[in-house]
Amino acid sequence: MNKRMEAATKTDKPLFIPFITAGDPTADATVELALTLEEAGASILELGIPYSDPLADGPTIQEASKRALSAGMTLEKALHLVPKMRERGLSIPVIIFTYFNPLLQYGEERLTAQAAELGIDGLLVPDLPYEESEDLGDLCKKHDLALISLVAPTSKQRMEKIAERAEGFLYCVSSLGVTGVRSELDPRVYDFLKTVREASHIPTAVGFGISSAEQVKLMNEHADGVVVGSALVSEIGKRADELRDEETCPNALNEIKMFVTSLISS
Repeated sequence: MNKRMEAATKTDKPLFIPFITAGDPTADATVELALTLEEAGASILELGIPYSDPLADGPTIQEASKRALSAGMTLEKALHLVPKMRERGLSIPVIIFTYFNPLLQYGEERLTAQAAELGIDGLLVPDLPYEESEDLGDLCKKHDLALISLVAPTSKQRMEKIAERAEGFLYCVSSLGVTGVRSELDPRVYDFLKTVREASHIPTAVGFGISSAEQVKLMNEHADGVVVGSALVSEIGKRADELRDEETCPNALNEIKMFVTSLISS
């Protein structure tokens, strides 16, 4: 595990892991958003690669992908946003969230080697099953990247196997289905999180549907942190026009910072 990821995950504070889509609404706005999220208390940043067929993503993130693709964002351009963030002072780990098809088209060796060179700390590939992830995992180890594992409520034996191989943090899917804001979480999530936490040698973070300060506070009692995607991406989408404009961008960023602070300050 590289030093940034190790430092971020060895903490007594709950992890806060925001997700944003690269290029939504512009490349420059993505850099500004990353810096704003770190200021607001982000532990690790998930940088999503816009994709035309995002199987695990609900309508909010699908719309963000459309905005980013319309603005000309690509996988290669997204990777090169990270050194721009680093030049501006971003110090937290950055995880690239991409589906397997774009990764395969780009080249697994090429992507992992470039990611390491560009200041990226890990990959998360939601449609790559645990059983088929060994080759990519070996490439990630070669380049000192964490391959972040997703674990969903399945058999205890499978959850334990995933936890055993996991690196960085273990992404616990709060419910089956696609991402999206949910007013209530499935009550069965608590037993699931207990099982995973007992099996895991690294921090656990809950995602899919976490959208309110109450949910963040509750999940932090049962895991080591939370991933917030759709709720944050929705706030970005509401301010897309302002974020595109140099004059109105600072105010929009401040409003997003206040939204994040309200989620994690309780």
